[in-house]
Amino acid sequence: MSNELLQDSSLPVVDFAGFGDGTSSDALETGKRLLQACQDVGFAYLINTGISQAQVDDMLAWSQKFFSLPPDIKQLAPHPKEGWKQRGYSGIGVEQLSQMVFDSNELAAIRKNTPDFKESFDLGRTDSPHLENIWLPEGHLPGFREAALSFYYACRSFQTEKLLRALSLGLGLPADYLTQFHRDGDNQLRLLHYPAAPAEVFSRGEKGRAKAHTDFGTATILFQDNVSGLEVESPSGSGQFILVPPIPGAVVFNVGDILMRWSNDTLKSTLHRVSALVPKDGTGLVQERYSIPFFMGPDVNALVDCLPGCSSEDRPKKYEPITAAAYIDMRLNASYV
Repeated sequence: MSNELLQDSSLPVVDFAGFGDGTSSDALETGKRLLQACQDVGFAYLINTGISQAQVDDMLAWSQKFFSLPPDIKQLAPHPKEGWKQRGYSGIGVEQLSQMVFDSNELAAIRKNTPDFKESFDLGRTDSPHLENIWLPEGHLPGFREAALSFYYACRSFQTEKLLRALSLGLGLPADYLTQFHRDGDNQLRLLHYPAAPAEVFSRGEKGRAKAHTDFGTATILFQDNVSGLEVESPSGSGQFILVPPIPGAVVFNVGDILMRWSNDTLKSTLHRVSALVPKDGTGLVQERYSIPFFMGPDVNALVDCLPGCSSEDRPKKYEPITAAAYIDMRLNASYV
């Protein structure tokens, strides 16, 4: 795969300002624009989502406070050894992204390579029967738990009240169609920190930020600080990547693998990566980067089978039905050392 970076960084922009409750003609047009972006690129900038830039900035500030804590304090909220239990803190080098590799021998070979040079903290809803949140003792970072949960539920509200409804409308389905499969999903809010490091350790391959991969679930929305690094594979499928710079007030959206499978490949789950961009200030130091993805998935027992209207005699179903839990667990367990 080529490492060449294209300069055309324009992704589609989908404006939710007139979406309302999803019953208007404006809402239908929003859904159609979102569907077009999902078919063409699999990525888009979303604006006027109802999640303000002030809320994003506040959560990024909390993320900085968390990752600035001493390592032994952060380890008081450890990620469980099971890869599918996406909760708690993962230190630098714990996660190694693999792209659609499930064979144990192949995974062992991949894990001998340099793990991703990042650290993370994962949380989800408070009432999950499957996954409990893992928190620091409150005294180590007072207010962090409340702020993180507030931001999680702001993302969840956008998902259920606007995003899934727009996707359903775009697909020609009733507005609440996809929502019925996402009532009790174990979504994941992930705080990510990519530490600063000399540019030369990245150029020599000693460290990496996040290798090219797709996301497992239904869809993802991503909030970024002002440090670029996210790159998306060009729609031409050439193996070239385009830079997706942070835009204040905009959220980056992408289709996940389950939604691509669900739509019989009508919608694209596109490869993306995080690169360590060489600084232009002469310091030779790649800046640290903070980002916050919100990963959305269906209810664990939801059966992922071809959506109505996404198959025909000319386009037969490509995939056998599978539960959301079985698919995501398989992918997650392939990602952790």
